[in-house]
Order: sequence, then structure tokens, then C-alpha cells
Amino acid sequence: MKKVTIDTSSKAYEVFIEAGVRHSIGKQLETVLTQAPSSIFIMTDSQVAPLYLDDVVASFEEKLPVYKAVIESGEASKSFAVYEQMLTKALEYGLDRKSVVVALGGGVVGDLAGFVAATYMRGIRFVQVPTTLLAHDSSVGGKVAINHPLGKNMVGSFHQPEAVFYDTETLYSLSEREWRSGFAEVMKHGFIRDPEFLEWLQREVKTFDQIPVERLNSLLERSIAVKAQIVSEDEREAGVRAHLNLGHTLGHALETELGYGVMTHGEAVVIGIVFALKLSEELFDIKLNIDHYEKWFNSLGYQTKLPANVTTSKLVSTMTKDKKVEAGAIRMVLLSELGQATTKEVSADLLEKMLDERMEVATNG
Repeated sequence: MKKVTIDTSSKAYEVFIEAGVRHSIGKQLETVLTQAPSSIFIMTDSQVAPLYLDDVVASFEEKLPVYKAVIESGEASKSFAVYEQMLTKALEYGLDRKSVVVALGGGVVGDLAGFVAATYMRGIRFVQVPTTLLAHDSSVGGKVAINHPLGKNMVGSFHQPEAVFYDTETLYSLSEREWRSGFAEVMKHGFIRDPEFLEWLQREVKTFDQIPVERLNSLLERSIAVKAQIVSEDEREAGVRAHLNLGHTLGHALETELGYGVMTHGEAVVIGIVFALKLSEELFDIKLNIDHYEKWFNSLGYQTKLPANVTTSKLVSTMTKDKKVEAGAIRMVLLSELGQATTKEVSADLLEKMLDERMEVATNG
């Protein structure tokens, strides 16, 4: 079993990476938790439940009460309404301060379940059991949230899990589109901190069709290690942790403007990464070999141009509501060189001008 340690100022915990680990989560928790749970509340979604819920439930001893809740799959479930429904379930089940929430699913389930755990009785324990590649990023670091109609992840908290159990077997049930969504966050870690990892990815991943499990385990270990390093330096996003948002300012704006779920998070982030590389070249007078990366993205099935059904002025307006905005100024995560991320204030006029250029290519070329 591969392990990555996440060591933050508030808590240290392990990410366990192994095919089939979902079958032993109950036993694993006995060694992870310092205080035995009074009950377990598993939150999952309608896509994951038929595949893996019974396996996780069976891993717990029969004497321990195990409660379940299944939400609709998709970004739309990260809402105030579903959040309230889950709190109501927790109260109806009689969860107490010794209960443990288990987030079984992708990033939507992890964010929602984590926010429920962070706020129920002012905070109870939870563990992450990610079942998507995208969730390798969101399940680590303790950022939990729900969406607001005016912005993604705008209502949330920092609440570190007790552990993360990553069963790589579950990734083989994903569609190619889901692989693309998650792989965007993997690549991002290479761009901001580890160029050697980025080169390794280009050599080793030319298709998402049946990546060998050992290569997949190594990919996850190296990607999560980058995030672990950054989170240990800056748990609450006061500094370098903001670098993890490369591509996300535009990406989140695209998701908001198109409607959550129309474009996957990773698909939107890749468009945002390419745009951030263009901005970086413009503002730092550097060359980042963008054509090379864009061809690689395209070969993996990513769209890298702005979709034709958005307006740049609305995108910029939405970007002004991003969490990194300070005193109305849009702060973008850019690269001063490959592997060296930084944040820089960018004017709305420049953003709109460069977005217009990307829109022209998208509609005419």
C-alpha cells in the first residue's frame, strides 16, 4: 500500500492508495482513529452507490450503527437544499460528536459531506473515500464547500479528514470524460511545482484507456505529494496554497456561466490553464511552449479554446466574484517559469482583450 502523509498545522493524516482498500475501511479506521466511533454516516451518490456502497458498509462490524444517504450525482447537488437535507438526515439518525462521516464518491460528495461534517455540532470527524480521479485533489487538504448560484465553492470551511482511503480499482469504472476531468488537476500539479512530473505524465499517459494499476498508483502518489507539500506550507490559503488554483479563476467562471455540470470541472480548468499560460507569457515576457502542451491536451480529448456560447464580458464579471479577488482586483495564478507559480493582479480590460482573442480563435478557427 502506498501512503502519502498530509501534515498541516491543525492535523496530520495519511492518504492510503491501494486497489481494493474499500473492502477494509472499517478495519483501517480502527488503527486511524484515536477514539472509536459511535456511529458511521456514509454519504454517496446515485452513480457510486450501486457500485461500491455495499462493499464499504460490509467493511464495518455489525455492532456499529451504519447509516446511509444517497444524493443525486452531479455538481447540482452541491447546493444549500441538499446540504440541509443531509443535516436533517444526520439529526434524524441521531449522530453525535463521536460519529464519523464517510464521504464515498467524487469531489461533489467529498465537498458536501465534508461541509456537513465541518458544521454539524460545530464539527465532527470524517474520512474521504474518493472514487474519481478528480477527487484525488479535492479529497486532500481539508477544503470543503457548497456552491452558491453566483459562484462555485463560495460557502465552505477548512476541515481536515481523519484519513483518505483511495481505492484505485474504482477508477476503472469511470468514463473517459471523467478521466479527463480528473487528469486536469494531476497536470496542474506538474505545471505549478514539479516539471519533472509533468514530463513523466507526457511520456506515460497518451491515452486514458486502461492505465496499468501500478502506473496509476504512482501517478496518484506523485500528484498528491505535490499537494501535500503545498498544504503543509499553507493550510488556509494565506499564501502559496492559492497556486493550486492555476486555471481555476477562468475555469470556475466558465462552469458558473454555462451552468454547473454542462462542462466538467477539469475540462473548464484546462481551458483556464491554457489561458493562464498565455497571460504568463504576456506579463512575464517568457516562452512556455504553449503549442506543445495544447497539442498534448487536444490529443487527450480536451477542448482548449473558449466555447462559442459564452460572452467575455460576463466571464470577466464572474471572475470578479472569485475568492482570490481582493478589493475588487482580479488576482490570477500565473507562472513566472515552468514549475514556479505566482499570483498577480490583472486588469479587467486586459482579461477581456485576451479572452476576446481566444474567443475569435474558437469561433473562426
